[in-house]
Amino acid sequence: MAPRANWKGFLRLSLVTCPVALYPATSDTEKVSFNQINRKTGHRIKYLKVDAETGDEVTSEDIVKGYKVDTDTYIEVTKDELDDIALDSTHTIDIDEFVPKTDIDNRYLIRPYYLVPDGKVGHDAYAVIRETIRSMDKVAIGRVVLTNREHIIALEPLEAGLMGTLLRYPYEVRSESEYFDDIQDVKLTKDMLDLAKHIVEKKSGAFEPELFEDHYESALIDLINKKRAGAPIAAKSTPKSGGNVINLMDALKKSLASEKDVAPAAKVARETVKETAKDTAKARKPKKRVEGQREMLLPISGKGGKEAAAKEAISKKADKPVRATTRTKKAG
Repeated sequence: MAPRANWKGFLRLSLVTCPVALYPATSDTEKVSFNQINRKTGHRIKYLKVDAETGDEVTSEDIVKGYKVDTDTYIEVTKDELDDIALDSTHTIDIDEFVPKTDIDNRYLIRPYYLVPDGKVGHDAYAVIRETIRSMDKVAIGRVVLTNREHIIALEPLEAGLMGTLLRYPYEVRSESEYFDDIQDVKLTKDMLDLAKHIVEKKSGAFEPELFEDHYESALIDLINKKRAGAPIAAKSTPKSGGNVINLMDALKKSLASEKDVAPAAKVARETVKETAKDTAKARKPKKRVEGQREMLLPISGKGGKEAAAKEAISKKADKPVRATTRTKKAG
């Protein structure tokens, strides 16, 4: 089942228009999440909407938006009033201008989306807009309304489609001068910089996100695995402090020496992970993903094969399937 679109409407470049749908390009649903429960009963906590003064529960139809102007004074704004000031970008993404991608400050980037044709019609117009942006090697700037707010969106070709990135407004970006003005202007020697550059060279490589590992997520999964299996939870030992760095040059030399020792092993580890990923991709057949279903890579500790246990757990619709990560963090 395909994910549900966050927004549907039209993409327009002057008189060229096509129906499109906007889908989030990233997801946090695969991460471990928790519910709040009552320690005494084990029941989930339920929140009610109540009047702050009377304490009475308020139904949804009696709840409206209000803008606070004083301690106990609010200006009530109804849904109809908000609909009356709705913008054209509620239903249409109008391309206002084209700018070089390098002109967009990274601080203005919020989150990426995939913009695709909606339905069987409009693919020709979509292709014209996409290839026009591609041929000019620029980014198209438009406007779109999401969650009742108008956002600036930057559109650029991504393979056969378009990727749209929401941008912040200037008033949302804080000035760096508020934070950087007190940074001391220090003098660095050439030897220090040369040593630091050698360390960077030892740790340099290609950007390979498939090798990244969320260590906290892995630790959470391991913790839940152990608790579900009834295994004892060992207390974490306190890490030893490395002490204060007294001599920066000595610290750089020691860092460079340690990188030389680590680099060969890290390289072998990366190559092993790459080969494993390739073999897994070849062996795995593509399958349709069910919305809301999280894939289990490994079962809970116990008897039985990994694949059989994973399928069994999925069929039982476990709240959070336990998975193990075979990737290692890139190093060296």
